[in-house]
Amino acid sequence: MAWVRWFRARDVFRLSFFALGLAAPFAGAAESGGFQKIGVGLYGSNGHQLSAAFLDAHAHARLVAVAAMRTATWPPSVRVHASLEALLADSDVAIVSLCSPRRGDQARDAVRCLEAGKHVYAEKPAALTERDLDAILATAKRTGKQFHEMAGTAFVPNYAAMRRLVREGAVGEVVQVLVQKSYRYGLSRPQDEDIDGGQFLQSGVHAARMIEHVGGVRINSVSGWETLFGSPEPGAGRMAGAAQLELENGGIATFIVNYLNPGHPRLPHGYETLRVFGTKGFIESVDGGARTRLVTATAMTEPLVGGESGDYFDFVARHLVAGVAMPLTSDEELHPLRMLLRAKEKMRAANPTPARP
Repeated sequence: MAWVRWFRARDVFRLSFFALGLAAPFAGAAESGGFQKIGVGLYGSNGHQLSAAFLDAHAHARLVAVAAMRTATWPPSVRVHASLEALLADSDVAIVSLCSPRRGDQARDAVRCLEAGKHVYAEKPAALTERDLDAILATAKRTGKQFHEMAGTAFVPNYAAMRRLVREGAVGEVVQVLVQKSYRYGLSRPQDEDIDGGQFLQSGVHAARMIEHVGGVRINSVSGWETLFGSPEPGAGRMAGAAQLELENGGIATFIVNYLNPGHPRLPHGYETLRVFGTKGFIESVDGGARTRLVTATAMTEPLVGGESGDYFDFVARHLVAGVAMPLTSDEELHPLRMLLRAKEKMRAANPTPARP
């Protein structure tokens, strides 16, 4: 009768998801190793979209449909839809990975997905105004569906190790954080901020996440600046930005973000530095993660290892399918973006179109 007990145990497990309001992920899903794989629909290629290869061997997800994608050839099992509406009508799609062709439309697209009964995993910045972000979250609450941003900055190995050590108190109380992120510039960089969110938001959100998700201190306020200076093209595309931040614990932070990475082959595309200074020492990742170390009065440890690392979609899919807790609450996940959106609103009001030097 062991098989009867196994089926009963599995039924109790699934009923627990219904009780928690998590039954929807099982709709249109495929069985895999005692769990079901959630059906994924990809919409848009504007950003860090999930790939067929990534999902092919995924433990908790399977690719079932796509729309508005640049790739022309897909596995026979994947349905190609002509529009987002058609994708949302596909009953096998339980979660939409959203990289909308125009980031300015993405908040509206997210609301449509949620209202269609789909969970959403959205490219950053998930919205371009705080009002739009609140509309997404209100819709998620009303529909009982989950919304997540592609918020995995803190969970790549170098930052995951730093996150663990900071949380364990290795640097003491965090007093100051310094972040620098420098992307390469290319003709593919849009001049219209509605396409990718603009340099301050789409680069700065990484910096804000490093401060909160790695440094472990919430941002209380942000004062930001941008410039067109140095841009090789006419238009409104900002080349560099900076921010001074007050932290809720009384500390301070600074970040600079720009498109001034010269593109040398030995430099990573997202060349970046993170330093967290505390009352016991400091911890840092430099040269895009090439060097990590913890320095106190008595020891210098490098490289740094350990911590909860992984692709952020893995956490989302595992949470939806197996009920495993997310490493961040919804508020923790989206608070860095929320603070940057507030700063961006102030910047727009103060200087809607920065003068070109």
